[in-house]
Amino acid sequence: MPYTPHTPNDVQKMLSEIGIKDESELFATIPADLRAKSFDLDEGLSEFEVFDNFAKFAKQNDTSKVCFLGGGYYDHIIPTAVDALSMRSEFYTAYTPYQAEASQGTLQALYEYQSMICELTGMEATNASMYDGGTAMAEAALMAIRICRKRKKIIVDSGVNPIYIKIVQTYLAYHDLEVIVLDVKGDGTDIKSLLSMIDDTVAGYIFQNPNFFGSIGDYTEIIKALHEVGALAIMSAYPIALGILKSAGEMDADIYCGDGQSLGNYLGFGGPSFGILATKQKYIRNLPGRIVGITDDMNGKRSYVLTLQAREQHIRRDKATSNICSNQNLMALRATIFMSLLGKEGFSKLSTQNYNNASYLKEELSKIDSVCIYNQNPTFNEFVIELPICSAEFVSQMEKRGFFAGLKLDTVYDDFDNRVLVSVTEKRTKTHMDEFVIAVKEIV
Repeated sequence: MPYTPHTPNDVQKMLSEIGIKDESELFATIPADLRAKSFDLDEGLSEFEVFDNFAKFAKQNDTSKVCFLGGGYYDHIIPTAVDALSMRSEFYTAYTPYQAEASQGTLQALYEYQSMICELTGMEATNASMYDGGTAMAEAALMAIRICRKRKKIIVDSGVNPIYIKIVQTYLAYHDLEVIVLDVKGDGTDIKSLLSMIDDTVAGYIFQNPNFFGSIGDYTEIIKALHEVGALAIMSAYPIALGILKSAGEMDADIYCGDGQSLGNYLGFGGPSFGILATKQKYIRNLPGRIVGITDDMNGKRSYVLTLQAREQHIRRDKATSNICSNQNLMALRATIFMSLLGKEGFSKLSTQNYNNASYLKEELSKIDSVCIYNQNPTFNEFVIELPICSAEFVSQMEKRGFFAGLKLDTVYDDFDNRVLVSVTEKRTKTHMDEFVIAVKEIV
C-alpha cells in the first residue's frame, strides 16, 4: 500500500467534507466505556524513515541457512514462470468479484486447477480452493457429519498434523459432536484400536498419508471397514507425495484434503497458502466453497461460471454448507501454473527426487551410532531422528553450523524431548546432505 501522509489541514478538510468537527465523532456509536482511551503511539515518521526502519527489520531475517524444516510447509523449487505469469496485473489485482462471470480468465484458470486436482487426487470433484490445509480438513469433517446424518462421531488419527487436529477440534467444539483422537502407536496408525472403534455411530475417520512423522501406509483395508458400516474416509496428503504414492481415489477414500503451499507457493513465514478439498461426485452438493463449471452462452460460445455456491452469501444461512469467504484464487492459480509446467511425468520425477534424497540422508544418518531413525514404516521425504541430546540443543547447535535442522517434536508432543522431524526436498543437494551428516557427527 502506498505511503499517504495527511497534514492537519488535510484532515480538517476531510472532516469538513463529511460534516463533523473531530475524528472521535466517527466512533460516536461505540459506547464510551468500550472506546480506547489511548493508543500510546510514537510520533509519526517520514516516508524515508519508515522504509529505512523496514529495511533494518528485514535484515534480521536469516535466509542463508540450508533448510531441513518441514511438518506441513516445505522448501521447494519454484520455476520463474510461476512468478512471471501469476504476477500479471489481471491476475494479481483480482480478488473475488461478485459478478464473477465477468472474470473469464480467472474462472478458466480455476477450472483447469480443479481438473488437475481431480487428476492428482483421484477424486471426481473439487472446489476452487480454500483457506489452508487445516481449515480444509475441518470442513471435510463437517461434510462427513452432513452426509452421515444422525452420526455424531469423528475419529482423527494421531498421525495427522497436530495443528490440523486442533483446528478440527475448534471447528467442531460447539456442535453436538464427539471428536476422538486415536493414540499414537510408534510412527504409524494403531490399526487394532481403530478397527475396534469403527461402528455405525462413526461419521468419518481422518488420516494423513504420509503422516506427520513422514511415514506412509496403505489404508485401503481400513477404508473398506469404514464403508461396511456406512462411515466415510477422509484422507489428508502432501500433494507432492501423490506423484508416486497411492491417491485418495485409488484407496477409495471419500474426501481428500490438503495444503497447496508445496505447489508453487513460497514458505512466506507461514503463508499465504491455500487449502484443497475434493470428493466423490455423489457428495458434490455437500462440498463447501465455490465450484467453477463450464457451459455455452446464448451464442454457443464456451464460458465459465460459478456453480453450486452453497455459502451464506448466496443462499439462506440455515441451508449453507459453510460461511467460507476467503478463496485463495492467486495461490491456486500459482499451483495451476506450477502443475502445468511440470506435467504428469515431471510431477512424478519431482516426487521421486524428494523420496530419493530423503532416503539417502536417512541411510547416512542411520550409520551414526548415537542417532536412531524413529520410523519403523516406509517414509516419503520426512523422517524422525532420535538423538542422545535434547532437540532444542541439537537444533541450536546445527543452526550455528548453517542448518535449520528440522522441527523439534517436543513443541507439539509430550515425551518427544530428543526427537526431530527432518524434511528433505529436491532443493537439497548431495553436498548439503553430506555436510548435514558431518555436522550431526560433530554434535552427537
